[in-house]
Amino acid sequence: MNSEIKSAGRILDLLEYLAVQREAVSLAQITGDLALPKSSTHGLVQTLVSRGHVVRDNAGRYMLVEASRHGFPFRRHEEPLVVTATPFMEKLREETGETILLATMTAHCDIRRLAKCVSHHGVRYDVNLDAAIAAYCTATGRVLLAHASKDALDHYFARVQLLSYTRYTITDIHKIHDLLGRVRRDGYAINDQEFVTGSTGVAAPVFEASGAVVAALNLGAPTTRYVQRREALLLAVRSAADGLSRALGYRRSGASSAPGSFR
Repeated sequence: MNSEIKSAGRILDLLEYLAVQREAVSLAQITGDLALPKSSTHGLVQTLVSRGHVVRDNAGRYMLVEASRHGFPFRRHEEPLVVTATPFMEKLREETGETILLATMTAHCDIRRLAKCVSHHGVRYDVNLDAAIAAYCTATGRVLLAHASKDALDHYFARVQLLSYTRYTITDIHKIHDLLGRVRRDGYAINDQEFVTGSTGVAAPVFEASGAVVAALNLGAPTTRYVQRREALLLAVRSAADGLSRALGYRRSGASSAPGSFR
């Protein structure tokens, strides 16, 4: 087997290995588990990092990004966001016991889920990152729509059909606009069984240094657990989103921020 084919095989071995890891792993653990040379393994891992399939956390550990599991690599600005967000997401999951997701939005108001930390409960909320999501009736979507420009919102509602996913879904355009105003004012959004019956989501905005909203941090839980701890879960999500925003360089001013721009 020549060196080029051997490298291709090792890349596949790495991807298969990382795909089954539940937590980030060090280079030493990778080389030990796969019995690979450290120098060449480091080069292969860095190649995967540069292509957006693997991220390196602040502790120097590596993990396969959820996007790669579903066939779409990160965009250039999304990888550092996920790297910075991962420890906040893991901590929030451990504090609350629930599933945590990070998502952003395109200029056309399409939601892109970037990463998730899944609850360890036997009964838990989970979703594929590439699964379709309706922005107008989900906590993540409402947070991001609430900080979009007026033109982006007008185009979004002009092209989207407001469907009822459950008997709780709000489809009245005027009520949705009122909700978005409250989300922007209050700093969080709640989706109580509007998208999936039996599940509730809480989301808060993530700001970058410029003051633009670049993502939403979302907690998803079975509704039965959510109603028992509503205030605690809401506080935890907002606190984690604030911490992540500060880590991205955001400093809150006295005046309210301008509508965020999405890349």
